[in-house]
Amino acid sequence: MSTTKKLRLGPLPKTESVKMTFACPVSLNVGLDRYATMPAQTYGEAVDAEKLIPHMLEAFMAGDRGFRKGTTPRSAPSKPT
Repeated sequence: MSTTKKLRLGPLPKTESVKMTFACPVSLNVGLDRYATMPAQTYGEAVDAEKLIPHMLEAFMAGDRGFRKGTTPRSAPSKPT
């Protein structure tokens, strides 16, 4: 591992995926591409910007208190027998 400061996102886990398409400003795309070079420097593993987006969103939602409070797990409705 490099002596570079650790990134907040950390190494990316292996997960199943669902393909989505979205549009973003050019400036965001440039920033994502720049950020994508950092895991290779920090963790020795190259990452595409497209692979970063779901993990960044997941980390963002996990850190959003308002979202967490509004998404408490609900039990499945019981079926009549």
